[in-house]
Amino acid sequence: MLDLLLRDVRALTLNPAHPRAHTIGVLGGRIVGVDDEVAELPARHVVDGGGATVTPGFSDAHNHMVWYGLSLAETDLSTVTTPEALYDVVAAEAAKLPADGWVIGSGYDDFALGGHPDRAALDRAGGGRPVWLKHRSAHMATVSTKILELTGVLDGSASVPEGGVVERGADGEPTGLLAEQAQQLVDRLVKPYPVGELADAITRASAVYATEGLTHVTEAGIGGGWIGHSPAEAAAYQVARARGDLKQRVELMPAREVLHEVDEAYGLDLGLRSGFGDEFLRIGPMKIFTDGALSSRTAAVTAPFCGHGGSDDHGVLGDDPEVLRKAILAAHHGGWRVAAHAIGDRAIDLTLDIFEQAQRELPRPGVRHRIEHAAMTRPEHLERMAALDVVPVPQARFLYEIGDTIADAVGQERMPWVYRSKSFVDAGLPVVGSSDRPCVSAGAPLLGMQSLVERTTKSGAVASPDERVDAEQALRAFTTGAAYAAGQENVRGRLERGMYADLVLLDDDPTEVPSSKIGDIGVEATLVAGEAAHGADRFSFPG
Repeated sequence: MLDLLLRDVRALTLNPAHPRAHTIGVLGGRIVGVDDEVAELPARHVVDGGGATVTPGFSDAHNHMVWYGLSLAETDLSTVTTPEALYDVVAAEAAKLPADGWVIGSGYDDFALGGHPDRAALDRAGGGRPVWLKHRSAHMATVSTKILELTGVLDGSASVPEGGVVERGADGEPTGLLAEQAQQLVDRLVKPYPVGELADAITRASAVYATEGLTHVTEAGIGGGWIGHSPAEAAAYQVARARGDLKQRVELMPAREVLHEVDEAYGLDLGLRSGFGDEFLRIGPMKIFTDGALSSRTAAVTAPFCGHGGSDDHGVLGDDPEVLRKAILAAHHGGWRVAAHAIGDRAIDLTLDIFEQAQRELPRPGVRHRIEHAAMTRPEHLERMAALDVVPVPQARFLYEIGDTIADAVGQERMPWVYRSKSFVDAGLPVVGSSDRPCVSAGAPLLGMQSLVERTTKSGAVASPDERVDAEQALRAFTTGAAYAAGQENVRGRLERGMYADLVLLDDDPTEVPSSKIGDIGVEATLVAGEAAHGADRFSFPG
């Protein structure tokens, strides 16, 4: 007897042998068949889908779930468009706090504001309190004088981590802007977060994700560095799961800072490495930063950024190149998959060189190391990635959110390299869907699909139209492509026998509506392992 028989649906299976289906059977959390294979079988639950479009569950191959959940409890600055409005928000929040309370805001956009917040204005608005405003890219933050005092930046006692930038004005004084690894100076004042607080953040994020059709996410960096929140961050996921609040399957990327020598190997305590865990929560690749970001002009590029930076404005590497090389090689030799954050073309050059060296020293066919973002891929990078079976993991939604800022930074000649899609297909590489949320204000998968198809910026410009893909390829990016990036294409990403029963019911077909409407499609229900993570009341699903 089936656990669930879902009928009267229009399923996009993404299985070339049976591309459309109307009935789906589920047993033990897996799909056991479609259409005639299951239509006449008895089931404990029979659900009429009412003609809804069904797709495989959506996957976000690169997001920051804890960070996003924390941001939901912080002051949202993503819609603030003038400096005056920003200072008003800071003042309003400060008025609610004691004299030593922290004002923490997330998602401000310097492009919309016409620049970064002014340190003196933050001091006035915050009444002398610590004010910590996080840039939408996550690669920068602006802080008040009080925080600069607490970190030791003002008296010169602070040691800025390698790959970090403390911006100074013409007078040599810190402006309050901290970029890349320099953000650790603030992190040290507030971390580690309690496990319970992190579990609550996961709960908040997971609830939102379920309404957007997400059934799997990859958490891109935990445990250490400026991206992690606690050495016990994985425990927060276990807590959220144990109390039934984690509604997605999750793959965790430990930050390279938490890997170390373990009995002549390189990894986590007890010798844990990529793949440890189960089908709901497991350890994925090691996460390592090789550079910064395009919007902050800290990505490592071969030719200088355009505009005010000058001929020496080539961004920054995340660490000394030989330190990065040693870490990546050690991880490869220790059995890890590696997810290297590399945005600028100079960082991608270095990353591919190291991956190539790693495979020469110890061939590991099928390991599928990854380049997170792969934002500025020159034509020759495509062939090298394909030859090394390296998976690029870009974020098409960045084109809409910050595409105009990127164009200003890199110029029109280099824009065809930025966040490619069609070129990956032509080179035999997967197109992988991800958001990098909360580094974008809107990280829903359907919005990401729309950007893959349209490639428009906020100003209405089209970024490299030759890189567009069709709607079915966009859907595959957030299903089969993301599964491939995790080495799980045999268990998720398609609707066929043996695959996880992770499904999304939509109120329209993303492959048939006008591209401008893809992001508006409603998610009516989300199923993980055949049970409702969202929409149980709408369809009486189990769970």
